[in-house]
Amino acid sequence: MNRVYNFSAGPATLPEPVLQKAADEMLCYGDSGQSVMEMSHRSKEYQAIIDECESLLRSVMSIPDNYKVLFLQGGASSQFAMIPLNLMNKTGKADFVLTGQWATKAYKEAARYGECNVVASSKDKTFSYIPELDKSKFNPTADYFHICQNNTIYGTRFAELPETGNVPLVADMSSCILSEPVDVSKYGLIYAGAQKNMGPAGLTVVIIREDLIGNAKDFTPTMFNYQTHADNGSMFNTPPTYGIYILKLVLEWIIEKGGLTAMKELNEKKAAVLYNFLDSSKLFKATVQGKDRSLMNVPFVTGNEELDAKFVAEAKKSGFINIKGHRSVGGMRASIYNAMPIEGVEKLVSFMEKFEKENA
Repeated sequence: MNRVYNFSAGPATLPEPVLQKAADEMLCYGDSGQSVMEMSHRSKEYQAIIDECESLLRSVMSIPDNYKVLFLQGGASSQFAMIPLNLMNKTGKADFVLTGQWATKAYKEAARYGECNVVASSKDKTFSYIPELDKSKFNPTADYFHICQNNTIYGTRFAELPETGNVPLVADMSSCILSEPVDVSKYGLIYAGAQKNMGPAGLTVVIIREDLIGNAKDFTPTMFNYQTHADNGSMFNTPPTYGIYILKLVLEWIIEKGGLTAMKELNEKKAAVLYNFLDSSKLFKATVQGKDRSLMNVPFVTGNEELDAKFVAEAKKSGFINIKGHRSVGGMRASIYNAMPIEGVEKLVSFMEKFEKENA
């Protein structure tokens, strides 16, 4: 078997032990005589899987008891509508910080249901930084305050959370969840598509404070009402059963590796290896500077589109795949989620050093 180093932003690389265990259990899970893919979601065998997955997630993230964990479908993009439909229910207003494509999409969708205030934006410099926030622009009566905590496309992250007082903080954590410890109690709602750090595409996880459930707008579709899923233990309809099972395996792997503190230490080391090279390189340049740099997604360029294309092509031939930057930014991007081993980053840097010598 000749596995490549997959730097895709998502669907992304998964831990090899997780893939191996899933392969071992593909035909028969435990003594059930069937694959998890074949199980009825109403069976006692599957109920045990989803219960354990939620229990592990609560343990790993230290989720307080007054928060519900929902296993949903529709990706983070469906949450752009579900959040205002469920939360924009008192003043009909919400605050947004626009730090990239996904934050902007969340803002535009929410604006269909209420009054949305842009507190700050970094669009002026192609979302290459996190803007300073002026508290005087916060709406103290907003129903929620939305951020995209890590910006997959542009490689930025919130090093510090905005202090929103009594206004619930809502965060898209699709590309940074499980990468480091977070204080869940600081958020009203956390949501994440699974396909970056949690498992395969198809599963979306929502962690929501209980008091924010139960006041959806009266025209909210049944499937878009958090109450529907909270009341039914994410079993109102057939959930993404196999994705939940893989998340369970990923959580077991994280625990085995030392939990989120260990994940943070490893991710900081990996990011340092890559950023340190970029900062000293005469050919390559990181597109984000300072404290706003993401630990998960590292965009970089040569400044020459033809050379960028040559690098991507040669990288692929050498076993470093999915390293082309997003079409809106260009250049390259290395996504180095939890499952990317530090050896993968070190070998990528060695390849970059060789390419620089040959092309500078």
